[in-house]
Amino acid sequence: MSEITRDQILDFLYYENRLLDDRQFEEWLECYRPDAEYWMPAWDVDEQLTQDPQTEISLIYYPTRAGMEDRIFRIRTERSSATSIPDPRTGHNLTNLEILERRGQEVDVRYNWISYYFRYNTTDHYFGTTWLTIDFSGEKPQIAKKKVVLKNDYIHHVVDVYML
Repeated sequence: MSEITRDQILDFLYYENRLLDDRQFEEWLECYRPDAEYWMPAWDVDEQLTQDPQTEISLIYYPTRAGMEDRIFRIRTERSSATSIPDPRTGHNLTNLEILERRGQEVDVRYNWISYYFRYNTTDHYFGTTWLTIDFSGEKPQIAKKKVVLKNDYIHHVVDVYML
């Protein structure tokens, strides 16, 4: 068993971002294990992040990939006010990748990101930090857990998974 390299991690993260930018949502879902948790905590009134998605408000919370699959279904079938016509365009960028821990074929990483969102002749940007666990044990890497911290103070639109 060889050690998972920084380049392998970056290649996977760039691939995930490209799938979002290209609106290949079904392929993007395959980047996640079926039991993957996707969580974006909210900022509370004391400017602290919420700590428990089960008892506190979150901006986005899916305890498994099934929630993300439902979200993508609603986007694709235009059952979402956040994604009505015209389709938005996005550009995802990541930087400052840190490898936090290695456990066999799982790796915990942290990185900063900025994404651009264009719709109705307006470009907005979102930025933050992501922590995730990537599982390299299968044929292709998959995300086992993802926590996204959005650092914008003001959000102009409903935030959706393809924007982050």
